Amino acid sequence: MTAVQGTAVDIPTEDGIADAYWVHPGDELPRPAVLLYQDAFGLRPHLTSMADRLAEAGYAVLVPNVFYRQGRAPVVELPEFIDHDGRPEIFEKVGPLIMGLARHPELIERDAGAYLRWLAESPSVVDGPIAITGYCMGARLALYTAGAYPDRVAAAAGFHGGRLATDDPDSPHLAAEHITAELYFGHADQDPSLPEDQIKRFEDALTAAGVRHRCEVYPGAQHGYTQADTSAYDAKADERHWVALLDLLDRTF
Repeated sequence: MTAVQGTAVDIPTEDGIADAYWVHPGDELPRPAVLLYQDAFGLRPHLTSMADRLAEAGYAVLVPNVFYRQGRAPVVELPEFIDHDGRPEIFEKVGPLIMGLARHPELIERDAGAYLRWLAESPSVVDGPIAITGYCMGARLALYTAGAYPDRVAAAAGFHGGRLATDDPDSPHLAAEHITAELYFGHADQDPSLPEDQIKRFEDALTAAGVRHRCEVYPGAQHGYTQADTSAYDAKADERHWVALLDLLDRTF
């Protein structure tokens, strides 16, 4: 395993300062960059440990607090372990934060531009396009970003994403026609936020747009299966996610 160096950083955006976690191999050599988009629970120790694992594999990883307009992370105080019984109370607080972005894709794209500029200016990042991985709501952010900045995103992955292909006029799947990146999406088959009709609509849109992609449904997995600090965690599905993600990154860089 490669020794890594992680730190908190501040990223200027058009709407303020986004706090973030930044980690890269400790040898200071420029590395390919990965933008890691959070799930609904936000920037917290579990996500920084995921970023560390990617950095150990040789990547420079940025994890922004996408809720920065409402404050620095943690925007919502969380228990060390998020169990099933505690989720409703937490979602009462994070729900409005999620919808504040979901209803305004232009904010997502504007923020993504700031994250991409910051990465392009970092001496720890090699020249060229980046990759993205996103979880839960982060899968939606990955699609919006890949569609808005096709020349800057070479690959994007999403895991247990919800509402990826709705009837909304700004549904994430509509970004497909602008995407040039290779995509990998791992869906949870026990996920009410992404029913079978949306899975089909999503893949049909990627195919029609000529997007290189692979979509898989993880049997028995719940929404949030990669998040080890929650009761939705599924170790088998999580390890499958790591294999798929690292394979995508290896092909990309």
